[in-house]
Amino acid sequence: MPPRNLKTCHNLSEDASDAERTRGSLDHKKTSSKLKTAVKEVVNSSCGGFRKDDFPDSDRRRIRFSVDDLECLPWFSRDDIQRMKLLAEGEVVSKARLPAHGQVLQVGLDPPSHEKKPPLPGDTDQHGAADGHPVTHSECCQQGRCSLIKRTDDWFEVFAFHLDRVLGLNRSLPMVLRTFHSDILPYRYTSGTPRPAVWWDTNIQHLTDKDNDQNSVPLSWAQYQVQLKARCGSESELRSAPCVGVQHSEWGRLALFDFLLQVNDRLDRYCCGFTPDPNELCVENLLSTKCANTKEQLLVHILVRKLDPSTLVFIDNAGRPQQPSDNLNFRLVEGIDEFPEKAMTVLRSGCLEGLLLRSLYTDREFWDSRGGASGLRPLIQVVEQRGNILLQHIEDRKLRLKRDL
Repeated sequence: MPPRNLKTCHNLSEDASDAERTRGSLDHKKTSSKLKTAVKEVVNSSCGGFRKDDFPDSDRRRIRFSVDDLECLPWFSRDDIQRMKLLAEGEVVSKARLPAHGQVLQVGLDPPSHEKKPPLPGDTDQHGAADGHPVTHSECCQQGRCSLIKRTDDWFEVFAFHLDRVLGLNRSLPMVLRTFHSDILPYRYTSGTPRPAVWWDTNIQHLTDKDNDQNSVPLSWAQYQVQLKARCGSESELRSAPCVGVQHSEWGRLALFDFLLQVNDRLDRYCCGFTPDPNELCVENLLSTKCANTKEQLLVHILVRKLDPSTLVFIDNAGRPQQPSDNLNFRLVEGIDEFPEKAMTVLRSGCLEGLLLRSLYTDREFWDSRGGASGLRPLIQVVEQRGNILLQHIEDRKLRLKRDL
């Protein structure tokens, strides 16, 4: 049975709910004032204490919400719901290895039976082509029905997805935690340990260079800092040097997200902004020895979509949940002169814990694997503490807050 708090929200306007439902997961058009009011009311309703009854174990759906609950969870879109259900419940029908990515496996998924719609005559159905031949793995991915199964240690990426949505950033890909049972998969993927599954977006742009295919644009740390000073799209043309087509405000979103999670792989894979453990890859691979030469420090996972090249996409967001507060990486926010106002408002409100608990409860397997509300609260409090530290950083330097458009 759906939880009480998903069904007894504040009176949100029907128009606001409809506006959110028709919004794509990465639609950056101006949010209606009614929708903003709806979000504000949900934020306020999540600031109070929660009872155990608010998160009942009796609801055994893998994804514990539907389109009817969108007014209570306005940070999700209709697309988010459909993709989370596909990731959590879809049947594995194919698999493929990704070159140079031995730690992950790409799989094709059939929607769960209750989500399927009967095909019209002559149409390609969800199982195969109109001529009766099954679709290939590549065709399955082109239809938006593929996922990457990641390492068990990457569970924090699921948390990151929910943080991204709750803060209103909307830059990461839908993700769930799932235990797989399929004869198609190798045993290590079906051994009973849940793994993160992330939706595969075929629209992400990759460089043709095989040694640098995890970027849409090549950038060194020095070039990145020049980008920030140029304020691309605001004070400089997006596609004129030194700009590479990414809006200036995107870097503030990325820096905020990476600081809260302490993701260093994107902006500081050389571990120049904190003291790494001796077993860190940046130490073992001697990357940290390049900290003195910013031109040799390359950014990784700077990705955009082919159809939206000015907006970043956040992938590989595992971060460091255990990073102590006296060893936070402030290099992640170096050169950033503005942060997204909506996200900072949520951090300042003191409602982050309630919002995240409400959001994370929707993924049953993740919720159960982390010990429910009592197990997740310490993790959320770590992120809240980092948020307070960042808020103080912004106040001390009198940095701007960018109103979301």
